[in-house]
Amino acid sequence: MEKFVKLTGVAAPLPVVNIDTDMIIPKDYLKTIKRTGLGTGLFAEARYNEDGTPNPDFVLNKPAYQNAKILVAGDNFGCGSSREHAPWALLDFGIRCVISTSFADIFYNNCFKNGILPIVVSQADLDKLMDDANRGSNAVLSIDLEAQEITGPDGGSVKFEVDAFKRHCLLNGLDDIGLTLEKASAIDSFEQKNAASRPWA
Repeated sequence: MEKFVKLTGVAAPLPVVNIDTDMIIPKDYLKTIKRTGLGTGLFAEARYNEDGTPNPDFVLNKPAYQNAKILVAGDNFGCGSSREHAPWALLDFGIRCVISTSFADIFYNNCFKNGILPIVVSQADLDKLMDDANRGSNAVLSIDLEAQEITGPDGGSVKFEVDAFKRHCLLNGLDDIGLTLEKASAIDSFEQKNAASRPWA
């Protein structure tokens, strides 16, 4: 998993509450277990017209936000079903950070396991960041996970808190497999001792 230490990029405003995982990645795109290629389906029902052409009114189709790395979203982001395709689609599009006042628990945890930083802020701070995100190509935010700080285009900053273990995993690029591999030598040692003491097993 790619490490997340610092991120600077355009932030796209998505001031919609209760964005569920079906809106993030519609069920039509769940036929694959690959993590790549899902970016085209991200927010598909809002992002494309019925004839498949891009909807020019959707934020990620606007020129200033087509390469956004950060989403500033309304309350309760990622609610609905527990599909892991939702963070996969965000990541495949290029989104590495989502900022909101709250997240659904399963989506929140899935983000950390896939290299995405979900940041919870107060409503007052979200309002400031949403205002920053509405600046088009000037809507550049800098996220420093070590300092747990967001810096806006005018230099103003917002502090945030992240669970220490989840922060450690992101800073070091450790998903569940990576965490297990850190214990590889201990696992090997156990397996050798177990094989020696139980040769019949």
